[in-house]
Amino acid sequence: SLTVSSTKLIECSTNSFSPESVRLVNGSGLCSGRVEVKSNQSWASVCEADFDQQDAELVCRDVGCGAPAALQGGLYGGGGGQTWDKEFQCKGNESLLLDCDTSDRKNNTCLPGNAVGLTCSEPDDVRLVGGVSRCAGGVERYDQGEWRTVGTDDWDDVASVVCRQLGCGSTVSVPPGNTTRGVGFICSGSESSLRECWRMDDLRPGLTVICSDLLVQPDIFLTDSMGGVFRGHQGPEMFRGYNFTITCSTQPQYPGGSFLLTFTGSNRTQTQPAVNHSAAFLFPAADDSHQGNYSCVYDNYVFSHNFSSESELLPLTITGN
Repeated sequence: SLTVSSTKLIECSTNSFSPESVRLVNGSGLCSGRVEVKSNQSWASVCEADFDQQDAELVCRDVGCGAPAALQGGLYGGGGGQTWDKEFQCKGNESLLLDCDTSDRKNNTCLPGNAVGLTCSEPDDVRLVGGVSRCAGGVERYDQGEWRTVGTDDWDDVASVVCRQLGCGSTVSVPPGNTTRGVGFICSGSESSLRECWRMDDLRPGLTVICSDLLVQPDIFLTDSMGGVFRGHQGPEMFRGYNFTITCSTQPQYPGGSFLLTFTGSNRTQTQPAVNHSAAFLFPAADDSHQGNYSCVYDNYVFSHNFSSESELLPLTITGN
């Protein structure tokens, strides 16, 4: 074990990196910002020309985030201090950026505003379990190779961060009754992910969360039994005088609910109960008044709250006889 420890120390000294060797600054959270590396106890921005996609993947992994989503010079400021004077030569099989070889920069200048900015995707390290929706359930966080229960006494703020990180909207409720205890967290409520919150050393009551985007997005599609519909450049087109049906459907998450069919350009709406998680709206004879954009809104009363989710727009054009 002494030999292994000595080897690690030599590697760090050779690369002149500290244990915290990479960071993203001036971004909206821990997973975005201007790339800076630390050498000889000072931080330096990295020039865009010295940085590529393989380097970006290592940096995102190094800071504990997901895959690179955007890579651009000057994206998070030009960096007014020191500039890194090496070019990274990563091969893609390294574990950390500090493991990559470096070479002298081919071009000795880095123009102002060319400090590389990087946006990484948020890590998939939080999930909600025990429900039929990805936006409701007991909170778990992937930590040290396993999924662990998240606990807190600060339910509202932690729940708000969890819903935001999962892209599930805002918090609707925090049901009591979770008897499992988990790793404790304290948040202010403004963080973009649970990683930015303060982790506690002791266990706290497990957290269950219901977020506003509980229902999946419904589908909308148009059919006809007389061959009057065809695919146009802007979407489906229907011949005048033909009947057609617009169908709304959703995945079988919860029983019941209803579909509201909306039509842009007028106050005309129709509502039908969801039968087998779908509803069909029949139009007996197409005319110019039917031309416009349609959408399906699925409503359901679940967990003592009203939830709704809207489909994409379906543009319909009415054409010749």
